[in-house]
Amino acid sequence: MAEYLEVNGRKIRVRPTETVSEVDKYGNFHRQPNRFTEGFGEGKNPVEKDRYILFWAKGCHWSNRASITRELLGLQDAIKVEIVGSDNSREKSLGWEFVNSPGRINPETGTQFLSELYYNADPAYEGRATVPSFVDYKTKKVVNNDYHKLTNYLEVDFRPFHKKDAPDLYPEELREEIDKLNYWLFDNVNNAVYRAQFAQSLQAFSDAYETFFAGLDTMEKRLEDKRFLFGDYVTDSDIRLYVTLARFDVSYSRRIGPCRQRLVDYKNLWGYARDLYQIPAFYHNTYFKDFAATSDSAKKKENYFDSTYYDLVIPSTDFDSIWKTPTGREKLSKDPANKFRLEK
Repeated sequence: MAEYLEVNGRKIRVRPTETVSEVDKYGNFHRQPNRFTEGFGEGKNPVEKDRYILFWAKGCHWSNRASITRELLGLQDAIKVEIVGSDNSREKSLGWEFVNSPGRINPETGTQFLSELYYNADPAYEGRATVPSFVDYKTKKVVNNDYHKLTNYLEVDFRPFHKKDAPDLYPEELREEIDKLNYWLFDNVNNAVYRAQFAQSLQAFSDAYETFFAGLDTMEKRLEDKRFLFGDYVTDSDIRLYVTLARFDVSYSRRIGPCRQRLVDYKNLWGYARDLYQIPAFYHNTYFKDFAATSDSAKKKENYFDSTYYDLVIPSTDFDSIWKTPTGREKLSKDPANKFRLEK
């Protein structure tokens, strides 16, 4: 039975725990399905300026995809954005909260917690309130939380609001292949690392761990003779791989140990990730020091090593200078001066 707490007169459901509600009897983690998957356009959610706000979290790579895509396409004037957070001082987690809004009340919707916007859209919803969440602030409802397709909607349906000379991240002639690779990345890289972290049996952990590193090995080989996943120019798939790589050494590698390899041990992936980071929309939306402390145990610094790592190592590390060192990967491209093919 769902448990609720009252906060400022608001009845807020206690956040379900992945390792309880999303793990099968064999200990395998199965990520909850996305609840709000309707697209945009005629007969669906209207494609309009000044109607939507994108909620995302620094530590969440699923939502980080959308924040990078929004900036790459120049949608800042069409779609609002807010970074959410969580209050770990509470005894029980209430999920994502608008900690960066004045008084923690989002001005567009008048709500304090993301889950309230889920209740508005579906009063019977009992899953986790997740990011990215694309919210219609005219109706104060979540209209899409489908991280599988949200960047594609921004790339295709919101094209009327793209900036001049926006990058073509989802070229029509490559869409079938991009979709195919994106689903492969989900199973073998993006979600595999979480299946390892949330596994509740040794076999489930081993399966996920081996899948994840086999996936990285495959991408390392693919990038041996290509600057980006589909050749000379950045596509939607590169954004999806990047957000996992950016979190690998400072976060994931410390939670799935013993870690077979780090990102810096992969010649091609390490250069590739830095090549992407040097694009403004990527580094503007990459928060290494937040990635390093996204778990409750990390923030509470429950042991001596955590205290040293989070109090001394992370604050003193100049991630920007490390990630902006030249990569030399432009030599793999027929168009070395450009990382994007522009929309026609």
